[in-house]
Amino acid sequence: MQPRPLRTTVIGSYPFPGWLEFATGHLKEFGGADLAEMQDDAVTCAVADQLNAGLDVITDGEQTRLDFNLSFYGFLNGIALEGASPRHFGPPAHDQRGKHEILEPISAPRGLGVVEEFKRLQKIAQSAIRNPQSAITLKASVPGPYTMSGRLAPGKHYKNRWEITEALVPIVRQELEDLVAAGCEELTVDEPSMSCYAYKEDTKRFVEIFNRTVAPIVGKTRLSTHFCFGNFKGRAVGKREIAPMLPDFLDFTVDEIHVEMASREFAEIERIAEIAERCDVAVGIIDVKSYFIETPDDVAKRVRKCLEFAPAEKLAFAPDCGLSQTARWAAKQKLANMVAGVEIVRGELGV
Repeated sequence: MQPRPLRTTVIGSYPFPGWLEFATGHLKEFGGADLAEMQDDAVTCAVADQLNAGLDVITDGEQTRLDFNLSFYGFLNGIALEGASPRHFGPPAHDQRGKHEILEPISAPRGLGVVEEFKRLQKIAQSAIRNPQSAITLKASVPGPYTMSGRLAPGKHYKNRWEITEALVPIVRQELEDLVAAGCEELTVDEPSMSCYAYKEDTKRFVEIFNRTVAPIVGKTRLSTHFCFGNFKGRAVGKREIAPMLPDFLDFTVDEIHVEMASREFAEIERIAEIAERCDVAVGIIDVKSYFIETPDDVAKRVRKCLEFAPAEKLAFAPDCGLSQTARWAAKQKLANMVAGVEIVRGELGV
């Protein structure tokens, strides 16, 4: 059950400050100490924005990642640099991304870097949260093995995406165990590729892979996952229906399932009742693909709608997806209004 009724949370990513966007294109001009300072400063900005919004759960905004998962390939041994983009012109889409060739069996002797991210978040949040009695939770987000496998090309060592996924399972599992050992009390294992392709792939196989990946940490941290349909440059990639995921995805061994709702005008909202019977449900109540800024009253109406299908103690609220593809000025206002709208309903319910 949610630690707080109608909890406010985020998925993981947050927009880079403009200066960080610029710096990522000129990294060779910086020394090691410069880069460390830059990372600390970026996370400080992300933490401050989230705290100012009044969220119950915050992350480091994934400020030290190239994308929610792209930078993880830099931690893998046995792969070549990403191949050239197969399409250079036209509207942005997933087919503009190349794939990494696999040269030898995959390994990650340094881990995936999330433990270092989380320790940085702990340090910065400790300084930023002025009230030591605050109930704010720090969350880490790790991409799952199936999603990570999507950018790796099958070949001599692994014949298909399933075999690549199996090679990644122990790597992701170890990162999760190390995060729990580092004191991480809330973890999202992010598998958007599973939800994007549920309409055409073996959903039971997805569930088995996911549960095997998280098995060592079940019961040791608050564990969640995220159903979404892609958000590359604000564009979806999967079939935007929850129905193909159910009922199989309800067998994920998690405490909370997050569903993308706002960008789909709350289609299938009744499905949250099924999820709430199994675990907590975090509803994507803010559209990260739109620059319409939802007002607190808009948010409050959406919260009330969700309460028609699930009780307050089982509900949390978040943006539809990570905010990395949304301009920072909009992300700040959307988060603040999300929290304000939830507070309106909390006041009505006296929770």
